[in-house]
Amino acid sequence: MAAPAKPAKAPANAAADAAPKKSGKLLWIILAVAVMVGAGGGTAFVMMRSDHAKPKAEQPPLGPAQYIPLEPSFVVNLANPGDAKYLQADVQLLTHDPKTAEAITLHAPLIRNRLLLLLGQQTAEQLTGREGKEKLQTQALNEVKSVLKAQQAPDHVDALLFTSLVIQ
Repeated sequence: MAAPAKPAKAPANAAADAAPKKSGKLLWIILAVAVMVGAGGGTAFVMMRSDHAKPKAEQPPLGPAQYIPLEPSFVVNLANPGDAKYLQADVQLLTHDPKTAEAITLHAPLIRNRLLLLLGQQTAEQLTGREGKEKLQTQALNEVKSVLKAQQAPDHVDALLFTSLVIQ
């Protein structure tokens, strides 16, 4: 009887040839995944940029400038100790928002009251230079916005302007 034939052994370098083929496929898979992740990340970046986002619908376009005079003129005694001085000021408010303009007109008595109180706290020395007047202007604008916010009204006041300011 013949001895069973032994299976032929594959050469040792055949196993070595098979390994690079598998690692070559793995390299292509990793490369394909990296390209897809990069493309997805780039797409997400472009979509999330603010200039590519959908237009802001919550901010209506600005209307024309509206100057609202607070009449009559403000006349207050200044807070100078031992010296009777007074301030006379004409004030106008600037807004581009029609609803804010309506709110200013509606709440004018409250606004005037707060401004009178603020103006009456000033001294002549505080208001002699430009810096003091600009500081007062900023404080007065904040008072106006504060009144409107407290009344739950639109407070888009762009500026408070002194159209006349006399200290005597």
